[in-house]
Amino acid sequence: MSALLEAVNIGKRFGGIEALSSISLTIQRGEIYGLIGPNGAGKTTFFNVLTGVYRADSGDFNFNDTVLNISAPHEVAASGIARTFQNIRLFANMSALENVMVGRHVRTRAGIFGAILRDARTRAEERAIHERARTLLEYVGLSGRGDELARSLPYGDQRRLEIARALATDPHLLALDEPAAGMNATETATLRRLLERIRDDGTTILLIEHDMKLVMGLCNRIAVLDYGRKIAEGVPAAVRKDAKVIEAYLGGELA
Repeated sequence: MSALLEAVNIGKRFGGIEALSSISLTIQRGEIYGLIGPNGAGKTTFFNVLTGVYRADSGDFNFNDTVLNISAPHEVAASGIARTFQNIRLFANMSALENVMVGRHVRTRAGIFGAILRDARTRAEERAIHERARTLLEYVGLSGRGDELARSLPYGDQRRLEIARALATDPHLLALDEPAAGMNATETATLRRLLERIRDDGTTILLIEHDMKLVMGLCNRIAVLDYGRKIAEGVPAAVRKDAKVIEAYLGGELA
């Protein structure tokens, strides 16, 4: 495997608080890479810096063999990085299908004039967007739910709908921020199968997750953050036994 994303000495401060301190890691193409740590460790801050929500104070990202010049989240999405959030951020009063269609905006060409003139190319693109969205709903297990409002879907389905919307951007790297949060055991098992399928179909995954059973059984490699610093990295079996990791998790063995 070759490197898809290299984070080199990423730093971020908020006033006097050092949220990230010289974080370096490499994610290989075709793997599921876990990013774990106690609450407040800096995991979501790392995601926010990577995806353009925050600007790093130091360091660089190399993505897909190119330096990632981060200026805005939509440009990061266009470069091939898609993400979800800890809290569900769907368009609640839009249908499931419409939510996924929104994700295609970074891959469309028709602008305001195309929308006004309704030329043949614009109409063909709209049909393609519609078809791609339906295909993705089927892919994540929501076939037949496209016309339902997002807010009316069960919690686990909403989580998978968010993933479908992210996949609509055709990402090389899918960054998921606690996708199993709030799920029951059955929903988590369904999610695991979906993430394995996404990886096997060629999309690399960066995963923040507190469900250690899911992380240890799913991820190819894991990095552990604590107080904004990387304290361990490696395959799950090695990370599980690392003394610094056990100490960071309040002295308890990782489940």
